[in-house]
Amino acid sequence: MRKSRFREEQIIGILKEQKFRVITECIFNQEVKFETVYKYKAKYGSMEVSDTCRLRVLEDENTRLKKLKKDYLNSS
Repeated sequence: MRKSRFREEQIIGILKEQKFRVITECIFNQEVKFETVYKYKAKYGSMEVSDTCRLRVLEDENTRLKKLKKDYLNSS
C-alpha cells in the first residue's frame, strides 16, 4: 500500500478546511482527489490532532502484539 504524502495532522487540517469551504476549492488548493478526501473522511472524520497521536500509538502497539502472537505460535 502506498504511503500517504500527508501526515495525520495535515489530513485533519484538510478536512477541517473542507467543512468551511466548497470541497472543490479544498481539492484544488491541496491537490487531493475527491476519492482521497472521502477516504480521509471515513478514517479521520471526527478526530482531533490529539486523537491521531493516540491512534498511531494504538496501531503500533497492535502491530507489536500481533508479531508477538505470531512468534509465539511459531515457536510452540
